[in-house]
Amino acid sequence: QVQLVESGGGLVQAGGSLRLSCAASGRTFSSYAMGWFRQAPGKEREFVAAISWSGGSTYYADSVKGRFTISRDNAKNTVYLQMNSLKPEDTAVYYCAADPVPSSSWPDYDYWGQGTQVTVSS
Repeated sequence: QVQLVESGGGLVQAGGSLRLSCAASGRTFSSYAMGWFRQAPGKEREFVAAISWSGGSTYYADSVKGRFTISRDNAKNTVYLQMNSLKPEDTAVYYCAADPVPSSSWPDYDYWGQGTQVTVSS
């Protein structure tokens, strides 16, 4: 069982930056791949980024490649999403999720956080 709590969302102007954090409970965090997804009002949940259990492999949606960076600190049971050059279209609720294997498909993930709102103003 893994419990996830996101933080770090907020309101930022276009071009700005935010860093999201996802703190995990449980001793098995380091054995899980982690993903970030987002969902805007009226839209489906979409993949943002994922990272392998070791942090050695990372994956990104084309829409965020070069702007967002996913990382993890297994000693702190935390995964991060550094978001730079934010755009209004990045506005969404951001969720972190855990699964044994990294995936860009949200149904593959077993555990989810409650989400954190990111709003980018133009």
